[in-house]
Amino acid sequence: MADQEDIVLEARDVTRTFMISAGFMKGKKPLHAVNGINLKVPRGEVLGLVGESGCGKSTLAKMLLGLLPPTAGMLYVGGTPTSEMERLDMARKVQPVFQDPYSSLNPRKTIGDIISLPVRVQGGDAAAGGKDLRLRVEEIMELVGLPRRLYRNFPNQLSGGQRQRVAVARALINRPEVVICDEPTSALDVSVQSQILNLLQDLRSELNLTYIVISHNLAVVEHMATRVAVMYLGRLVEVADTDSLFDNPQHPYTKALLQSVLTPDPNLDVPDAGLGVAYPNPVDPPSGCTFHPRCVDCMDHCSVVAPRTIPTKTGLVECHLYDENQGRGRQAS
Repeated sequence: MADQEDIVLEARDVTRTFMISAGFMKGKKPLHAVNGINLKVPRGEVLGLVGESGCGKSTLAKMLLGLLPPTAGMLYVGGTPTSEMERLDMARKVQPVFQDPYSSLNPRKTIGDIISLPVRVQGGDAAAGGKDLRLRVEEIMELVGLPRRLYRNFPNQLSGGQRQRVAVARALINRPEVVICDEPTSALDVSVQSQILNLLQDLRSELNLTYIVISHNLAVVEHMATRVAVMYLGRLVEVADTDSLFDNPQHPYTKALLQSVLTPDPNLDVPDAGLGVAYPNPVDPPSGCTFHPRCVDCMDHCSVVAPRTIPTKTGLVECHLYDENQGRGRQAS
């Protein structure tokens, strides 16, 4: 793990709880969307965040962006608690690239206005506008592969790939340290997806960026990420470097995710990950290990005792299978 001064994002026992309706005349119950997350993101890393819909990925991303405060725990950006930072200070350091470029760009604004908005809102040398601001916008447009002639165009005059390049340019114009990419290619044609992924990789090297990539597409995560964090019902159940996680997954849930990937072989049926069709109710999660009702390796105590976090050679895993204190611990790779 990197030295503490190289950590750009850190979560310490972070929890986010929502109070939601339990039904007619039943009041409200807590939903722990994120539940006790501990995570350090070193400078220059590409962290892939994966898991089923509803596992808490987007809620964690919103907290890292400063859009939601944690219910409990602490978040740090560059070693400073986010609770002590102004919203604009957070925005200068952490920026998002959203999933859908068709809805994340204002259709009534020109490309120049859209890309320059962070400068005008967050301040900076060119915030006053004029030639300096336009030059700065045109430079970032060129950096992301957009012709300068598109400066006065509107989003509906651009292709999907060009719109996503606009979103990337908007995120990068104030030179943030961290970019959170939430499904950055899922709304694009397959032929364009690789172009955007390669662009993000090139920009990371050129601008010394740190990425958090949220995706259901495990091929995208394997291609981009240097490390992968797997979430299940608000918890990190496994964290490992990318090669180790894809070659030798430790947690039964990680194994099931990898087995669910559709292969290009036309002779093979749709894969069955063995997870069943019933996703646990996050308002009333299972006792003990929350994954135990779907786990093929479930043991008697899994339904009673919550697993500890077990260090591995390349990260961590949260599973009784590797806990020697439970008497049947395997050696974590």
